[in-house]
Amino acid sequence: MTHAALPDVSPARRRLITLREGAMAAIEFGPADRPLDVLFLHANGFNAATYRAIFTPLADRLRILAVDQRGHGRTTLPAVPYAANVWRGYSDDLLALIDAIGERPAVLSGHSMGGTACLLAAAERPDVARRLVLFDPVIITPERAALLGEEGMRGSPLAQGALRRRDSFASRAAAFEAYHGRGAFRTWPDAMLRDYLGDGLVEDGEGAMRLACAPAWESANFSTPSPDAVGGIPDIRATIRIFTAEHASTAQFDAHEAAVLASGATIETIPGTSHFLPMERPDLVREALLAAASGAG
Repeated sequence: MTHAALPDVSPARRRLITLREGAMAAIEFGPADRPLDVLFLHANGFNAATYRAIFTPLADRLRILAVDQRGHGRTTLPAVPYAANVWRGYSDDLLALIDAIGERPAVLSGHSMGGTACLLAAAERPDVARRLVLFDPVIITPERAALLGEEGMRGSPLAQGALRRRDSFASRAAAFEAYHGRGAFRTWPDAMLRDYLGDGLVEDGEGAMRLACAPAWESANFSTPSPDAVGGIPDIRATIRIFTAEHASTAQFDAHEAAVLASGATIETIPGTSHFLPMERPDLVREALLAAASGAG
């Protein structure tokens, strides 16, 4: 896989961590000799560089490792839609990554699908982190998943929309013009959209650019029921802080919300936000991560 010239990620460093099936790409912010404060996982279809503008102002106080998950960005792990449960694969990849770098982060954090992977990993391995900070994680209860069924999820607007997504562009500039102010990107700052496209597009070998996250892979994430992330929350030892969107949130706890709150987790709905809460409220993301890393949140 080749990449055109990529945007500068200073003051961050690019890393490539070797795992059994390939390598996971990451961008690291902050002092290299500092213990790892935050390990962050992105949303479906995005990549670590998308969140650069959020993390750069924290680089003088925290060390943050933002990772490209399987099938996204510059990570080279194989991504075959429907070959296995993609959601469990993301949490397995996260645990393998932590073992490979030989460090336990103080805080596990993620947006959307990335937040779900954090929950699944923390339920499986209690020592994975001391705190979880999640931004509108995808929570599909077992009851809701059973009601929808596999065919229902594959036919959902999100899954079908991903399959129809335009896959090729003449350049990053052309992709920016196509996305700017439209659809899911209508609330995004320009700088964040450019950062997403920096690692979200790769050269196709014929002079054009294609999406690094293939539409079929993105669709498989939308249409494959996630394991019971909500049911595992009471067993997680880490402190859990969950921020949900006011509009079209993917964190649907349903009847399980009381048990989640009884476990000590907190759920905060942020007024005026959509599922793209980190893009709309980067200040809140920074404050939450600083508080968690210091042990105050």
